[in-house]
Amino acid sequence: MPGSSSGFDSGTDALLVIVVLHQIDSKENHHAQVFLGFAVAVLVVLTTCFCYVRFGFVDPRADLSVGWLESKLAMPALDAAVDRRAPEAKNPIQPTYANLIAGMKIYQPNCASCHGDIQHSHAQLAEALYPRAPQFVEDAPDMPENQNFYIIQHGIRLSGMPAWKDALSEQEMWQLTTFLSHMDKLPPQVSAAWKTTAGGSEGGDSSHDGSKMEMKDKKGMDMPMH
Repeated sequence: MPGSSSGFDSGTDALLVIVVLHQIDSKENHHAQVFLGFAVAVLVVLTTCFCYVRFGFVDPRADLSVGWLESKLAMPALDAAVDRRAPEAKNPIQPTYANLIAGMKIYQPNCASCHGDIQHSHAQLAEALYPRAPQFVEDAPDMPENQNFYIIQHGIRLSGMPAWKDALSEQEMWQLTTFLSHMDKLPPQVSAAWKTTAGGSEGGDSSHDGSKMEMKDKKGMDMPMH
């Protein structure tokens, strides 16, 4: 019967529509459940990390061995961060004898005990900082000068590297930058002067501009600040 066939077809079509809508709704619910589960997992991980740090489970000692993951990630991450943020700037200081000597006289009392000098390629405090301070005599700094200047100026948080912008003038920071970028190719006269200065500053007696940027450790020994 034509009327019955038409009614059957209409009922079948309606049933198909209901089935399709149900499948679509099921897929949407499944996607929502997956997203919710992922969000909850991320929240749990972040909460766990926060509690781990906040409640003192992180060992605060600076003389611990640096972990493998951190040793692989820390420097590339720092390089990328500095590269992203350091302004493009041309060094206004020429690598003349006077500027290299000036940079050396800033470096020796303020940086050498962490980064080494011509008399001590591996610094006294090389293994006492976390993360470890780069040893510039063993591995000369190869960052672009604008990035070295940026690090000197602003320091590196969660390390022993301070921001020097309030202790050094802009010219002094550029002189220090110039010295660092020429450390592995210093003229003989500058190297000789550095050897003399480094040999006479082992007790922390030398300082730049006549000021002693020193602090006392618990035993009363004079130690240059960094």
